[in-house]
Amino acid sequence: MSDLSGVFETLHPRIRELLLGRGMSAPTPPQADAMPVIGSGVNVLLMAPTGSGKTEAALLPIFDSMMRGKPKPVSALYVTPLRALNRDLVERINWWASQLGLSVAVRHGDTPADERRRQARVPPDLLVTTPETLQVLLVADVMRRHLSNVRWVVVDEIHELAEDKRGSQLAVLLERLARLTGEHQRIGLSATVGSPPKVGSFLVGRGRSCAVIESRPPKPYEIRVAFPGPMGGSEDARSLGLHPAALARLRALLEEARSSAPVLVFTNTRSESEILINRLRLIDPEFRAEVHHSSISLDRRLDAESRLKRGELDAVICTSSLELGIDVGAVNAVIQYGSPRQVTRLAQRVGRSGHSLGRVSRGLVIAVDEDDALEAAVITRRALAGELEDPAIPQRPYDVLVQQIAGMLLEDRVMKVHDLL
Repeated sequence: MSDLSGVFETLHPRIRELLLGRGMSAPTPPQADAMPVIGSGVNVLLMAPTGSGKTEAALLPIFDSMMRGKPKPVSALYVTPLRALNRDLVERINWWASQLGLSVAVRHGDTPADERRRQARVPPDLLVTTPETLQVLLVADVMRRHLSNVRWVVVDEIHELAEDKRGSQLAVLLERLARLTGEHQRIGLSATVGSPPKVGSFLVGRGRSCAVIESRPPKPYEIRVAFPGPMGGSEDARSLGLHPAALARLRALLEEARSSAPVLVFTNTRSESEILINRLRLIDPEFRAEVHHSSISLDRRLDAESRLKRGELDAVICTSSLELGIDVGAVNAVIQYGSPRQVTRLAQRVGRSGHSLGRVSRGLVIAVDEDDALEAAVITRRALAGELEDPAIPQRPYDVLVQQIAGMLLEDRVMKVHDLL
């Protein structure tokens, strides 16, 4: 085991064997910074670039504790905002757990009834789930008893939840969970967020401390803004039923996509992604691209992800459905069609390219009009300077409050107002 270095040397012998077997002799900077702190049992928010090993930074200390202490299942929750759970993430977690003799299960809205019954009979050591499903589990008698054993909660992509009412929902759910478990360790993971202390406070709730670890090894970004103007070709535009300026933008997109393939092309709405792919196919029927957003079937989304990863597509036209950590292989560049409206969103999306430490993340923003070009230029400048917006965490969302009160009354039937508060 002498080939290992840093915090890896302190882990359980079986974990050290697996690290060597995977060629992971030294921790990445985020792992070196975060794992000792997580291993000490304090609440942690880890901020680190995409592809820097954040998942292992959170899970290896937990698996180390499980190997040494054998806690009762379910002893760990991994909460992800992705309703269509990240297959690559689940496969990685499953690999580590299976090699260590630990069990993992996935629970979400599409989990078959027989699998749900199996989880109730034989609970896993670690359960991967979503905020919506955790709400259901807290009022299911058998799973509620299993959840009383939880000692660790990992919240992935916490920046995605912090600015959303789903995050407000999760914040209350974690307090309801704490009523069952007593205090549990909370670990938040994020790639890009402004005001990390604010997000750390959101993660742990009132009256608790949170260690914020910003581990940002040099991750070079190259982001350009283009505002293509019509360069003749009005006859071509008329024959295609397009405005010359629209045709110029689409040709600029095609040129970038062909030269950098494979690429992700982000739009701001689902309808825009559908319009865009139809127009691109109209201009170039040979362009290998598919669309990906939350309104199309799961099978189509998985097919697009797999084909891009296998090199069978030049591009996937997508919305925020691919903004988070779904594994689509090595993407060489990201194209943003229209201003992304937000610095954090642009940094997150462009970070999907060059998906490993040391590789350059390349992006191109194609502006659709003069105002769009000015806004995109400012957002790009701020993204390159790391000037991200503070998260706008919802305050007092009463619809979430009513929903959570109903859930708590399903748990306890009768509650005193003081306990509810």
